[in-house]
Amino acid sequence: MKKLKCLSLSDEIDIIEVESTFTRGLPGFSIVGLANTAIKESTERIKACLMSKNFAFPAQKITINLSPSGIPKQGSHFDLAIAILILLQKQDFKECFVFGELGLDGSVKSTNELFSLLLFLSTKLEKAEVLVPFSLAAKASMIPNLKVYAVNNLDEALEFFTSEQREKFLYSSTHPLFANPIFIKEKAYIQNTDFAFDFKDIKGQENAKFACLIAALGMHNILFEGSPGSGKSMCAKRLVYIMPPQSLNEILAANAYESLNSKECEFSSQRAFRNPHHTSTRASIFGGGTRGAKIGEVALANGGVLFFDEFPHFSKNVIESLREPLEDNQILISRVNSKVRYETKFIFVAAQNPCPCGNLFSHKLNCKCSELEIKRYKNRISAAILDRIDLYVAMDEVRSEDKSSFSSKELSDRVLQGFIFQKQRGQTEFNAKLKDEDLKHFCVLSKEALSTLELAIARFKLSQRAINKSLKVARTCADLKQSEIIEKEHLLEALSFRIKA
Repeated sequence: MKKLKCLSLSDEIDIIEVESTFTRGLPGFSIVGLANTAIKESTERIKACLMSKNFAFPAQKITINLSPSGIPKQGSHFDLAIAILILLQKQDFKECFVFGELGLDGSVKSTNELFSLLLFLSTKLEKAEVLVPFSLAAKASMIPNLKVYAVNNLDEALEFFTSEQREKFLYSSTHPLFANPIFIKEKAYIQNTDFAFDFKDIKGQENAKFACLIAALGMHNILFEGSPGSGKSMCAKRLVYIMPPQSLNEILAANAYESLNSKECEFSSQRAFRNPHHTSTRASIFGGGTRGAKIGEVALANGGVLFFDEFPHFSKNVIESLREPLEDNQILISRVNSKVRYETKFIFVAAQNPCPCGNLFSHKLNCKCSELEIKRYKNRISAAILDRIDLYVAMDEVRSEDKSSFSSKELSDRVLQGFIFQKQRGQTEFNAKLKDEDLKHFCVLSKEALSTLELAIARFKLSQRAINKSLKVARTCADLKQSEIIEKEHLLEALSFRIKA
């Protein structure tokens, strides 16, 4: 019996041993070990591929076992390992993970989930050797803890296992994106330099721009409320371009989530931006499905921005389901056949009109809504959801004399300086994602700020969540001013963005 190693994604990532035996009996080829349809179908692909290479199947029964047998397996990336075990049934193998789907012409292809599997493998083992399709080698070679070998076809894979010169298949390269990283405390970060949408396009709205600056640096949730055309969506779509630089692990994790969404991944310095329509279903936003736990928009936005335009028009079920991912920064999708946990550390951005017609804040147009209609419209967003919003911005009405001010490049530079200041004090999480027990260590207030906070708690009857969120926003305001201690002015800035009851 011969073995090679592979991976499978079920409830979690599992290391699978692919075993082969050739026994006396009627000639046949079967795969056992709770393999799904895609793996079962590989028997015909592998037969056709090997016969095109003039391989004569022995007059024996070939059995392939995927161990451990009690775990369901899925995916077509087992093809290459199975074919190698059949072709080289008399050879001993060095320990190596083998991945790849076989084409009928012998080519070795990548699959959508393969990059995610390699990422999770690097978290399970300190060092691992992997054989992958050449088309995936550039990405795979940048994953920590992996020594990557790459082949284009089955002939090269055979040479890899039979030749003593395996190093000729070793793939080592650096993606252009990582050519000039920024080092902060000896850790590399990649800064976004492409500003496809620029804050310079927005005229006026200085208060909204300052709120975006705070939200970007601290990863704070933000709600824009204003008349149609005041620039709510423009601010939201530009926010992702001024966010702090990403570490290598953040870029890899974002690509892993994209590959779970069956998307071709490309390394990018820009963080994720997800903008689901208000008619989207709950399953598409939070993930799920009848048989498997598919990834949703809240997980795909991890590390970036999740934007809900026309916020009150989303279904009540969707709005209320935001509570857990906003509070816990993770979501658990439970189904009968699978349970998967995804991180949801993103900036939640919501935009809404002040009333159904949108003219309540306008000085030019009259609002046609009754008090009952406005109340019913406002009540679609519960107090529990509003309590999870860090920053509230009432958008100004656009005037003819309004002019452009800060560009995205200028705002991005300010965020970078605050981010460096944040990292140099040993903080690993963004301010908004700090745990409550970390606040005493990182959110130290001056005497004046402390007395101001006590006064605000008494006057506005702040809940404990509201107090903690105000402290986190104040910490970000202090970071923008490079201040170690939260002063009174920083706390007042934070309180000025609280939603007024």
